[in-house]
Amino acid sequence: MADDNRDALQALSLGKPTEYVSTYAPELLQPVPRSLNRTPLGITHALPFAGHDVWQAFELSWLNPRGKPMVALAQVIFDANSTNIVESKSFKLYLNSFNQSTFASESEVAQVMERDLAAVVEGSVQIRLLPAHHANAFAIQALPGACLDELDIEVQTYTVDTELLKLSDHAATVAETVHSHLLKSNCLITNQPDWASVIIKYDGPQIDHAALLRYLISFRQHNEFHEQCVERIFVDMMHRCAPTQLAVQALYTRRGGLDISPMRYTPGYSPLPHLRTVRQ
Repeated sequence: MADDNRDALQALSLGKPTEYVSTYAPELLQPVPRSLNRTPLGITHALPFAGHDVWQAFELSWLNPRGKPMVALAQVIFDANSTNIVESKSFKLYLNSFNQSTFASESEVAQVMERDLAAVVEGSVQIRLLPAHHANAFAIQALPGACLDELDIEVQTYTVDTELLKLSDHAATVAETVHSHLLKSNCLITNQPDWASVIIKYDGPQIDHAALLRYLISFRQHNEFHEQCVERIFVDMMHRCAPTQLAVQALYTRRGGLDISPMRYTPGYSPLPHLRTVRQ
């Protein structure tokens, strides 16, 4: 890791003792340059994908002008073209800072969040607040396509190995969707496990399903942020399997009141709908 990248990561609050602030403090938000991961992947200019990161927050509260606590669910969508991502612990601390702060309305809270987050990531941000009593706000749905997890495979590799990816022995060109619940990576800073379900949709030469599952499992001891893992999967699959179209979405299990679901897809390809799993 280059010294400037190491310095940027060591400056984050993640993994360090923290003072919890309960009054509005946008300065708590910390950016992480997307380039930290993209440069090693060979992405230095135009992005080979479009995409976005969906963050869903379940611990948002503030005071109305009469001092009554208000609560809401928040969905935040960051464009993959933004310069930075938000470090997740700093985002949680930022949300905590609303707890004893007064806002005139829910729409003011949304406007403040959109302004603050857009400034940190240096890109577009969409905010949607929903009432906490909304039973179907973030509905759980079955994942599309065939599940790879029932394949009876032998696994020996638990660090990312691109060479595991290969095409099927059949020469067929397909348009298919598959998914797996066996994706696990580790936080780049704390080494804590991050669990995810991943959906892959593609058009092109058929990919060997057993090989793809072994590749996904090879992330098991890999240390990267959620967004970085999805971009790595996208780039590796394009390089090794050369699909004409590709979409990769990972639905990471909630931690600290936040779940994060990055998606990357070939420009012009129909993106996957945002889904939510029972583990989120």
